[in-house]
Amino acid sequence: MQIRKIKLGQILLDKNLITQQQFDAAMIEQMASGKKLGTVLVDMQFITEDDLLKLLSDQLNIPYIDLRAFNFNPELVRLIPESSARRFHCIVLQRQEQGLLVGMSDPQDILAYDEIMSQVKQPIQIALVRESDLQRILDVAYRHSAEISHLAEKLSSQMKESEYDSSQLTAGLSTADTPVAKLLQTIFEDAVQVNASDIHIEPGERLLRIRHRVDGVLHEQILKEGNVSDPLALRLKLMAHLNIAEKRIPQDGRFSIKIRNKNFDVRLSTMPTMYGESVVMRLLNQSAELLVLDKLGMPADMLQILHRIMTLPNGLLLITGVTGSGKTTTLYGILNELNLEDTKIITVEDPIEYRLPRITQVQVEPKINLTFARVLRASLRQDPDIIMVGELRDHETAEIAIRAAMTGHFVLSTLHTNDAITSTVRLLDMGIEGYLIASVLRGVISQRLVRRICTNCSMDTKLTPQEETWLITVAGKVDPTIKYKQGTGCAYCHQTGFKGQIALFELLEITTPLANALRVNNTLEFVRIVKEEMQFKSLVFGGLELAKNGITTLSEVMRIYGDVQTDDLEKIV
Repeated sequence: MQIRKIKLGQILLDKNLITQQQFDAAMIEQMASGKKLGTVLVDMQFITEDDLLKLLSDQLNIPYIDLRAFNFNPELVRLIPESSARRFHCIVLQRQEQGLLVGMSDPQDILAYDEIMSQVKQPIQIALVRESDLQRILDVAYRHSAEISHLAEKLSSQMKESEYDSSQLTAGLSTADTPVAKLLQTIFEDAVQVNASDIHIEPGERLLRIRHRVDGVLHEQILKEGNVSDPLALRLKLMAHLNIAEKRIPQDGRFSIKIRNKNFDVRLSTMPTMYGESVVMRLLNQSAELLVLDKLGMPADMLQILHRIMTLPNGLLLITGVTGSGKTTTLYGILNELNLEDTKIITVEDPIEYRLPRITQVQVEPKINLTFARVLRASLRQDPDIIMVGELRDHETAEIAIRAAMTGHFVLSTLHTNDAITSTVRLLDMGIEGYLIASVLRGVISQRLVRRICTNCSMDTKLTPQEETWLITVAGKVDPTIKYKQGTGCAYCHQTGFKGQIALFELLEITTPLANALRVNNTLEFVRIVKEEMQFKSLVFGGLELAKNGITTLSEVMRIYGDVQTDDLEKIV
């Protein structure tokens, strides 16, 4: 194939797609920025990217491939090393009779063409691809699964169980080129590349499972080299400064690591199992900016109520939800907004997940009796305006937090409950008197995370009989004018149909009638007021709105509804 060069600017002028003034302005900007002319024209909005790609495809007589709908062959993709693919902005698409079809964002790059030819050592045909799509798809296409398997096999071959010596790993802790260090580094890089929130390392019988939680769902890779689980667990325990000699009891720790130029705090938990120690790690990206409240996805009317509660001088605000529901993100978003020069904020956390300037953050250490209750008592003598308690875990901590809210402090905390209404029941179950709750509780936020439909493969779908029945039960009817959507699965979303997550919120503001019901421990009256007299929008209501707008699927909302059923609260209380 012969690479053709075209004069893009002249062609655009000849076809009246841009004016002479626009061309002159783009040339000036190009000389200043060093970018390609086509990129400059698109950035300056003189031409759309779609029009530019169509023009290039026609003029160069090469096909345009939409990567968003393309199914990749991992073996073909790896014919070009990842470093070269990123450097030359290319990717192998498929094998044809004339040779390999290679997608390039700049088909006129002769140097890149020659380099690709020398690396694959066979004829290639060029296709045009969108630059933005290419950069996103490279992260998906170049997973480290094969490299992880290779490194595990290499590590396994270097050690036999009878020859396993933990002192070798201890001595090599500072060495980054040991086989176990390379394997762990690759596991971390693979997790960050797919935006995983957790890494699970689970030993089995003669095998090892490595699972990444992406958008709330685990994705599994099985390694046949089960004997590498002990060195991996030992290395991680050393990094977290845990007791490597103790394998009979669970241990928790943390360490920091830099992956792909991003700083992460890693929360590590070990647990003894039948086949060895299971290790779970939560990845906290310290390089990412904290989300502000306006960008959390909370509805405008709900956000307005939250801001009103946040301006109160004292009281208790609870953020509730199950594990992994995004409570920490919301909590830190609120703290970030309250973090002003004239406000003293103290947090009591286990662990400290994000470090915030100006805020006094205290790490709980149960081993030395530095408990939530003890730190909370001490913090009251530090003249705070706002106190954040990581979690109300027991009666003592909850009582001190409520006493603090009664004495002029604004207190933030979290609670593990299914929804906002049952949070008050949970406080009563913890032994807190109803009149104390009524006097300080200002509001309860409850939330869940649901998966977003992948925008690249989203399409209209027909509801199943089960979904229709559920919708009639919950909403009373099925509206035929609403077009529900689902993802068909593509390379971007790993064939799952989902990409990313979005939060569902419900906010219960404690009004005078609700406080009066709490004061006399009348939970049934409390529920009746919420359901009949207030414009309370539940998590399920928010989920249905997202499903109607094509942001998530109805099946995702049904999954949430399995946990949140406030209609059955009367049976609970």
